[in-house]
Amino acid sequence: MFVRDAGPDSNVVLGIDPGLTRCGYAVLHAVGHSVRAVALGVIRTPPTDALPQRLADLQRELVALLVEYRPGAVAVEQVFFQTNVRTAMSVGQASGLALAEAAAHGCDVVQFTPNQVKDCVAGWGGADKSQVQRMVQARLGLAAPPKPADAADAAALALCYLAVAPMRRSIRAAVGR
Repeated sequence: MFVRDAGPDSNVVLGIDPGLTRCGYAVLHAVGHSVRAVALGVIRTPPTDALPQRLADLQRELVALLVEYRPGAVAVEQVFFQTNVRTAMSVGQASGLALAEAAAHGCDVVQFTPNQVKDCVAGWGGADKSQVQRMVQARLGLAAPPKPADAADAAALALCYLAVAPMRRSIRAAVGR
């Protein structure tokens, strides 16, 4: 059972791999050097639905995750570059929802580029999807690589946040925030 108080839990990180059709998410709980997966999955919206309805559905699901797990931090993949403008727009819209809702819920919100995440989790910024999945599996002690890849990417984002969190805390303490 996952017990928490009313405020955000600094030991819980939510990773979001934004997308309108498939939005990956992963909730990780960290204590010391131990990290376990609490929830991994994908939020799906039907491409046949109107854009406003899809965004509303995605927003409702993201808020439900934030309310249920009360993460202290949310790591979102940064929309870095897309050759398909239509895809880039929908990913940007999904990302904006995730960023805004996480901030509204009092989370420490950080964005990472795909290459930063791959470098952090797999040790190489050019790692492919299967390499990221295998490293997430190894780091979280999972029986199998997480699927679909969107869920694995979300877990990798959360792991990346956990890797940089000590430095972020040191910087905030140094500047008095």
